[in-house]
Amino acid sequence: MGLLTLGSPLSWKDTKKFADHVRKHGTQQLINIYRRLKDRQGAVLKWGDEVEYMLVVMDADNKTARLSLKGNEVLEILERREKESPSDYPATWRPEYGGFIVEGSPVRPYGHLMEHLNMVEANMRLRREEILSVLDQERGETVITFTAFPRVGCPGSTDPEVECNPTVNTASHSLFFPDAAINHHPRFRTLTRNIRERRGEKVCINTPVLKDINTPKPFRDTFPNDDIEASWHAKDDHIYMDHMAFGMGCPCIQCTFQACDLGEALRLYDQLTPLCPIFLALTAAAPVYRGYLVDTECRFNIIAQSVDCRTREERGLEPLKNDRFVIPKSRYDSIDCYLTPEAEKYNDIDLVLDQDICQQLQDAGMDRSLARHFAHLFIRDPISLFSEKIHQNDEQETDHFESIQSTNWQPMRFKPPPPNSTIGWRVEFRPMEAQLTDFENAAYVVFIVLLTRVILSYNLNFLIPISKVDENMQEAQKRDAVRQGLFWFRKEVLPPRPYSEYNDGCFEQEEDKEYTKMTINEIINGQAGGFQGLVSLMNSYLETVDIDVDTRCSVQQYLMLIQKRASGELMTTARWIRAFVQNHPKYKSDSVVSEEIAYDLTKVADEITKGVRACPELFGTPRTRTKVSLSSVGQKKLRKESSDKADIDVLI
Repeated sequence: MGLLTLGSPLSWKDTKKFADHVRKHGTQQLINIYRRLKDRQGAVLKWGDEVEYMLVVMDADNKTARLSLKGNEVLEILERREKESPSDYPATWRPEYGGFIVEGSPVRPYGHLMEHLNMVEANMRLRREEILSVLDQERGETVITFTAFPRVGCPGSTDPEVECNPTVNTASHSLFFPDAAINHHPRFRTLTRNIRERRGEKVCINTPVLKDINTPKPFRDTFPNDDIEASWHAKDDHIYMDHMAFGMGCPCIQCTFQACDLGEALRLYDQLTPLCPIFLALTAAAPVYRGYLVDTECRFNIIAQSVDCRTREERGLEPLKNDRFVIPKSRYDSIDCYLTPEAEKYNDIDLVLDQDICQQLQDAGMDRSLARHFAHLFIRDPISLFSEKIHQNDEQETDHFESIQSTNWQPMRFKPPPPNSTIGWRVEFRPMEAQLTDFENAAYVVFIVLLTRVILSYNLNFLIPISKVDENMQEAQKRDAVRQGLFWFRKEVLPPRPYSEYNDGCFEQEEDKEYTKMTINEIINGQAGGFQGLVSLMNSYLETVDIDVDTRCSVQQYLMLIQKRASGELMTTARWIRAFVQNHPKYKSDSVVSEEIAYDLTKVADEITKGVRACPELFGTPRTRTKVSLSSVGQKKLRKESSDKADIDVLI
């Protein structure tokens, strides 16, 4: 969850006073990093994943499932275990926005060996077991990787139950979600308060309700005490929400890759960008919000609305007077530009940017495309600032840069090396929603990691106009997008053949004929006589690399899961949840997910997660050969290939 500085948070009024100071010094910090490390070469491939885990308590007697607010307590125990066993502990832990979420990653990054792919699922299992070991399971406490808790924001949805109204919720002024359920780290409550104060009103989230047979037409939400602001902002046939937690309280899975140099990192960022909507759709897992079935499947637009700090002027609702820009999107939203000069012709969205910062970065030697990216991020104000960190050493610290970089939440993040470290240039793949099981989460992580190797090895080109990526991001969130949606995608991703292979001379395709609309099935599994499909390319790559039998067995099952999800043979998590609700004997076909339905859904999801209930319609019957550590052969190979003992120790 970005920068986690400790200290005394400033009010929005005081933060605003230092906004230009933060931008000025954040820009200088970025320039210092760039000048110092732009030519850093030879970093080895390292990568890792982040999974956000939701803590839940189930009461079988009363048939209720509630969010457990033990996140801080659980995190404290897990972090202590990590410190006490630094050499053999499997995970590292971080706080997340919700007081009911903890974030876990492998304690050490994975490396370039194919065998590292076979360690992901085993490590995820260990993380889940670690969390379970500190919960009171006899009381019904458990950990589930739901993306959206079905009754978040409903009365009594937390354990312990806490008072919730605009008066006691001093940070958010929310009607539905209690500020007491925000993580105790000062960053999170500060973000909540400052986003609301900067915006000039509460955040406003509207997502369309699923119109079932008995859903009122029109559907009109009702609010405690006939709240005037809610009534004004709520739309007919939509579910209304008013707290950052409805978005930032949604667990997800993320992957971070260290590239060998700056150029490779930029290339990976650009090539993975068109894939973000595809994997948002494939991992769709959020069809229920605030106790209602909704007519979307993903968290993405809900998060965008939940952190939208733009003023009325910035949203174009009033003429610019006090603000500098009209800004088309929330600070959590889709990607606005590619980063490499080769991709610049596909940047067909007008980019709002700080021209002075852009020029300053170019004067420091940064390529125009990358300078424009950062100058675009820096149109935003910092929204969290600590009094102890106002004045910094720009040569040694990067908190001002990170305070803006880390609160621009996009499906991809380009990450410069941190100061005073050996870490290289990195990219983070961020669109994917959390899945119920470690097998599924590992499958998506491994798929993306393997795809990065194929991109670099085969020099693949997925670029399409960035406006088409935007369209795809919206298409991905529609109900049943995997089976029904059409997505812009490139017709040919392999590099063109040499001139001599053409009988009639070398030619370039017209730009508007480079891409067309395809189904997810066609993108993943290929078209007869057309695009070969991502899995075909990946299998071709696997035939060329040294891969042991166990890893190949696991990887093939991961690829098979995603192939069958893409074809519709297996359900996405969103489709499965929606079907569970609509087929529940107590469901009244009115879009309402009652406490009893939510309890039964949570109970079944928990049993599936723990492997005590089969769910072949969701992921088949997998039998991977995942392992906790490298084999002796893998360890020997790593020692032979690397002379850097620190790298060996980390990767083994």
